Formats: sequence, structure tokens, C-alpha cells
Amino acid sequence: MRSARVITLLRATAAAGAMLLVPAQAVAAGPEPAPAAARTEVAISPVDLQGPAISAVKVTVKNAGPDRMRSLKVSFAGPVGWAVQPAVRSVSGAVATGQAVETEFRIQVPEQRPGFTVRTFTAAVTYQGGDGAGSATGTLSQATGEPVANLKAAYNGVAITDEGNTAPGDYDGEGNSFSAQKLAAVGLTPGASVSALGAKLTWPDVPSGTKDNVSSAGQAVDLSGQGVRLVFLGSGVGSGATGTATVYYKDGTSTRGSFGFPNWSFAPADDHGATLVASSDGRNRPSGYGNAGIAYRVFAHSIPLDAAKQVDFVVLPGNGGIHIFDMAIAS
Repeated sequence: MRSARVITLLRATAAAGAMLLVPAQAVAAGPEPAPAAARTEVAISPVDLQGPAISAVKVTVKNAGPDRMRSLKVSFAGPVGWAVQPAVRSVSGAVATGQAVETEFRIQVPEQRPGFTVRTFTAAVTYQGGDGAGSATGTLSQATGEPVANLKAAYNGVAITDEGNTAPGDYDGEGNSFSAQKLAAVGLTPGASVSALGAKLTWPDVPSGTKDNVSSAGQAVDLSGQGVRLVFLGSGVGSGATGTATVYYKDGTSTRGSFGFPNWSFAPADDHGATLVASSDGRNRPSGYGNAGIAYRVFAHSIPLDAAKQVDFVVLPGNGGIHIFDMAIAS
């Protein structure tokens, strides 16, 4: 099992501010913008997650503002239910410009659970002077366990069956599934290439009646590459097949994006902003093929990526109504 590793470290996030990404090229003529004001920096040391244990955690605060920092208070919190002592530490005296101070907390770490888990820790500070913002936060996330090697390794359901053997299928919780023959008629054969939203995806290369899709439940999946968006190929069960995926990069940072799929039939094809990829005629039921003349569909949707960074792995949304056949990075 992979040892705990830091996967996210955010510094200098003023509580009242927000990050704004601006294209590098000039967008309008005018005077040079003033440089961004320096912000208070808050950093959290890695937490020893080999529980059950009491782990020491250090929070470092750097005064990057133009004035002395006074009345500095630091609080620290871990996942819900993890006890921290003390709840708040006060720093006596003033912190000069460019100076950093360190405080220490102790956190009760429970025994590790099996599987992949991301735990998030937050340090919040309040102060007078410094950069003038009055508060700042720092966030640290650490992962234990291993993401699965690829999406195929996370397959947990049968969405596609042969019309001569529909029994293994259960895409929608009622024993129904896509017809392999009708999907083939619209180009979706095992291993077929699918182009959507700038990405090259692959239709599941498995026999009919075997696991071929992921019902999304927060699985962590290894994925490497670099590009502008992450594209998901899938379909929805029910009207609420939406959720948020988190992409972790090799430099330890992460981004989040929300997407969704329409229900595999009847719902408008552009629900939740999705793009229709293919429609098959009818579906397989436990009793055999039926519902001819009704379209059962596959869609694409995407979330943005930081194009300057290499993707490490993806944590899928925690909504089982989202069914994913493949995902790929669009450059």
C-alpha cells in the first residue's frame, strides 16, 4: 500500500480573496497593472497518518505584507471527528515583515481504513497589520492507499448485453441494459475509437455481459497526461446524474469540476450540458430485447484542467447515477 503522501498544499489564501487565472497574452491596450499585493502565507506540515496515534502538526505563518503583524491567532482542524489540541494558539508579540512563526498542534489520528482515502486539514489565522486582510487560510490534503490502475480496473457493473443473453445486465437497477447489437449498429463495438469534445476515447473492450462501466462512487483512478479538459464518456440513470470530480496533479495541487449526464432515455439530450455521442434503438430487458423505437443513449461531458500541469489521478464523483465507460484528456 502506498504510504501517506501530500497531494494538495495551498498557501497564502486570504479569506476574503479568490484566485483569478488570466491568459498570458495581453487582452487590451492600457497601462501596466499594479503588481499583486503580497499575501500572508500559511503552510501545514505533513501529518503522520499511521494511526491510532497522536500526531504533532506544525503550522507556519509568514508575514509577507508591508506592516508588522500583531494579535496573531492560529487555529487548526482535521477531518470531522478528529480531536485537536489546542483548538487555537495565540502568538505573542509582533511578527516583522518577511518573518515566519511556527505553532504546533496535536491531532488524534484513528486507525487507517482500507482503500484509497483523501483527508483534508485546514489552518486558519487572524491578525492585525501584515497584509491588511485580517485573515488567511492554508489547506493540506493527504492520501493513503492506492488509486486503481485505470478505469477498467474500477468497472463495477454490466451495461451491455447480447440480445441472446440479457440476464447479466443491470444498468439501471431494474435489470435493463444496452443491446450490444444495437450499439454496434451505431459504431460502438468493443474497443471502438470514440472522438468527443476534443478527446480520443475507447468504448469498453470487453465481452458483452461482463463488467464494462463504472457506477461512480468516489473511486480514485490513475490517469496521466496533460491538456485543457478531462472528457467523460457515459450516460445517466435517473434525472440527477451529476457530481464533482477532483483532478490531482503530479505537483501536488488539484482542481475540481462538475459535470453530469442525462438519463439514458427520454430526458433532453443536452441535460446538464452534456453532448450526445450515440443513440441505440431499444434496450435489453431481463426477458429479452424490447422497447424498439425508443433511443437509449451515450453522452460526453468534460471538466477543465490546468493545462500547464501533468495529471496524476482522478477522484470520481460520489453519485452512482453517473455511469462512465471511459475518460480521456483532450489537448
